[in-house]
Order: sequence, then structure tokens, then C-alpha cells
Amino acid sequence: MTALTLSTAAAPGLRADAIVIGVAKGAQGPVVAPGAEAVDKAYDGRLAGVLETLGASGAEGELTKLPAPAGFKAPLVVAVGLGAEPDAENADATEDTDGGYDAEALRKAAGVAARALTGCRKAAFALPVDGPGAIGAIAEGVLLGAYAFDVYKEAANGSAKAKNGKAPLAEAALLGGKPRDAAHKAALARAAAVCEELNRARDLINTPPNDLTPAAFAEIAQAAAKEHGLKVQVLDDKALLKGGYGGILGVGGGSAATPRLVKLTYKHPKAEKHLAYVGKGITYDSGGISLKPAGHNETMKCDMSGAAAVFAAVVAAARLGLEVNVTGWLALAENMPSGSAVRPGDVLRMYSGKSVEVLNTDAEGRLVLADALWAASQENPDAIVDVATLTGAMVLALGSRTFGVMANDDAFRSTVHEAAEEVGEPAWPMPLPEHLRKGMDSPVADIANMGERMGGGLVAGLFLREFVGEGITWAHVDIAGPAFNEGGEFGYTPKGGTGSGVRTLVRLAELTAAGDLG
Repeated sequence: MTALTLSTAAAPGLRADAIVIGVAKGAQGPVVAPGAEAVDKAYDGRLAGVLETLGASGAEGELTKLPAPAGFKAPLVVAVGLGAEPDAENADATEDTDGGYDAEALRKAAGVAARALTGCRKAAFALPVDGPGAIGAIAEGVLLGAYAFDVYKEAANGSAKAKNGKAPLAEAALLGGKPRDAAHKAALARAAAVCEELNRARDLINTPPNDLTPAAFAEIAQAAAKEHGLKVQVLDDKALLKGGYGGILGVGGGSAATPRLVKLTYKHPKAEKHLAYVGKGITYDSGGISLKPAGHNETMKCDMSGAAAVFAAVVAAARLGLEVNVTGWLALAENMPSGSAVRPGDVLRMYSGKSVEVLNTDAEGRLVLADALWAASQENPDAIVDVATLTGAMVLALGSRTFGVMANDDAFRSTVHEAAEEVGEPAWPMPLPEHLRKGMDSPVADIANMGERMGGGLVAGLFLREFVGEGITWAHVDIAGPAFNEGGEFGYTPKGGTGSGVRTLVRLAELTAAGDLG
């Protein structure tokens, strides 16, 4: 991972491969953002005009390279767009940056620059810094933007490197950061812990399903637990059978790679609250007997993104030492067609004791989550949040960059939504209409795993609600859209696994530790 440092050095004398500056979109053209004063001065105060001549406007995601001025030890200046220049009158209302530029704008700009500087040894980031919020945002952008997954690619010398044969940016110095300031150091340390675990979630999502089986995922969780002082319990297929986990066993029954239920526990000695996170971990989803059509199978290694997010968030909470107890439940199975696979029309006896008629074996995520939700409920946590790539209907509703949030409590749904928006994860609150529940009535079982086709994402949420213990606050986060980016890279988001949901879960844990859980 890219090394981060805080520096009070002046840009002209800093030895680096590049100096990164911000440029905003002003009313009269591009505007050089704060932090780049020394660079602008070296261009005789004409840097904005030079950038405009080169076609720069300051638009979000825009990147312009130009030779550094005479006297600079770095040979290159990289100007990256921050979007609209903030309104000075409303600066105090911007998110999490202590006034000035929006935190997400800084994350995206830093991410674009970090990705563009692949192969560089060191870059100095002279972006606007007006407090620890900005330091954290820039650090996150750098660490997430510099991400590359190249384990399965080999360069000519036999070492794994980035897709163009170059390694990610090795070091980033954040100019304007104060190395001796406790708040600045804490912001940098938080960013490093969260982003390292988020990038580990991305690695898991991107790993091919022939290597990431449920057992392999469980082993990775066990290793992380040992490293970070977490308690871990793994139920294999025999233990699941003995415990009556009919949902997980039913989904995993068609695969030679047997299912697992992993419980990760982080406890703080001063904690007064307990959060439970539940993640869907279908390491490959063929659809089972209800086989997915051609063109819909190729990226189904990502169907364990919810479990990856939960895993990463619990480890991050431990690394940050948050004053809250967090339990993660990873419901891991591979959904495959075979002679032993669950069939449409089968009835499964779930861990809760309820029976479920399986009408579609491709609606498998809700089955594994149901068992894990009930298991989490037995510990009576203060709140449960499940995260899953659950329904294509949610993608149709919200697109590929926004996840949906449902809950059995309006205030908690708002808390989850606001936490997501705060950390830069687009989300939208969704309802749980009671009239849709009737569509899941079954003539042979307590409930069916399918209901009305229209509003399918909401139907899935209603199904999950049936398996949450009475009186427990619960939210369902459907990350089917943003979990896996099949399009081009943007901001700090790479192609492939994104780690969607990790930062929201970490922020919820922080809010709970601070006594601000809604």
C-alpha cells in the first residue's frame, strides 16, 4: 500500500516525481485551489491561465500534466479537478473538511492523481488542507486510488505489478499536514487502517472463485483474527447440519466446496453498545438449478461483496480501537447446480425454525442471510446491519453507484443513510411496503423466497425482516449496484471490486462508540 507522510515542506524544494495541485471550476474559468500558492507563484501568478490554455476547466476528475517551473526539484506538476469552487458564504456547511472544499471532492481528486502516477516513487499532494478532515479525505483518496489487483498477472521479471507493468505510487507526502499535530496524525492513521482493510475487501472480491471458496475465505478470516486479536468461530458443513442452518446448507448443497458460517468478534473493555454486521458471502453464484443466462455469470465472483465488507469493517474497528463491540457474521456458500442442489419447490427448515419454500434458487442470498440474521439476533445486539449484493431490482432502481437502505426503524435507516453519505458512499433510503409481504405467502411453508416481481428489492428486504429477532433494530443495505464496477475507473474507484459498504459500517461503529447511534 502507498506510504503516507505529513509534510510542512515547501513544494519547490521537495524531491519528488510530481507535485499534485488542485484546480477548481470558477465562474470565470479555472481557479488554482489553496495549497498550490508556491506553485502558482513560480508561474508568476499565471498558472490558472496556463491551465486554461491547456484545456483545463477544473471539472471533477479532470487531470492536466505540465512541466514544473524552473527551480523545482520535482519535474512534473499534476493539476487535478476539484469541481465547482466552493461558495465562501456556505463553506462552513461543506462535509467533513472543516470548511472549504468538500471531502468527497478531495477524495476523488487525490484518487485520480494517485492512479495517474502509477510507476512513480514519490508524489507530493499540495491539495487544500484546512484541518484533519481534509487530511483524512486526501489520504483516503490516495490509498484507494492507487489500488491495483495484479496477483494473477506477471511482468517480464516474474513479479506481480500493475496492469501497465508499473507498480502503484510508492509514497505520497501530504503538504500542509502537520507531522506533530495529534489530530492530523490521527486522521492519517485512521485513513490508513480503513483503506488497508477496504483494499483487502477489494482483493477478496476480485479473487477468482476457484481460489476463494467458502473454506478459503474462512481461513483468511481466521488469519486476520489472529493478527488483530479478534475471536473467530467457523462452522463447517457438519456443524451447520448439527445446528440446523437449513438456509446456508440448502444454498451450498450443490457445490463440492462446502459452506461455512464465520463469526468474528471484536470486544472493547469499555464498550456499552454492541453492533452485529451480517454479510452475504456467495463466493460464486451460478443461480443454481435456476441457472443464470449467458452474460450474467461472468462477474458472479463478486456475490460475496457483502461478507467482504463486513469482514473488513470488523477488522478496521479493531485496528482503530473503537469503544464498541462489533460482531461480524459471514454467511459463505457457493451456489451451483448439481444432483445435490436445492430445487425450485423444495422446502428448507431455517435456523430460526421457519420453513421456506424455494421458488427460485437464484434468490439464494436471502436464504443464507436469514440463517445468519437469526444467529446474530440470539445475542440481542443494539442493532444489526446486513450488507449484500442482493437484487438486480436494486440496480434497476438506483443504478450502479448507489446502494439502497431499508430498515425496521425510520430513525436508524436515516442514520445509516447519513453515515453513508458522510463518508462518500452514495445511498438512498427505501421503504418496506407491507402490502408486498402477502406475495411471499406459501401454501406449503411459512414463507416463500420470492414474491411480486415489481419491487423485488423491497420484497427481499421484507423477507429478511422475518428473520430478525423481535425488538431488535435492523437495517438492510443492498449494494448490488456499486459493489462491482464493470465500467471505467473514476475518482478513487477502480474497475472490479470496490469495497462498497466498508466505510459506512466503520462510520456506524464510530458513531455508536461516540453514543450517536440513531
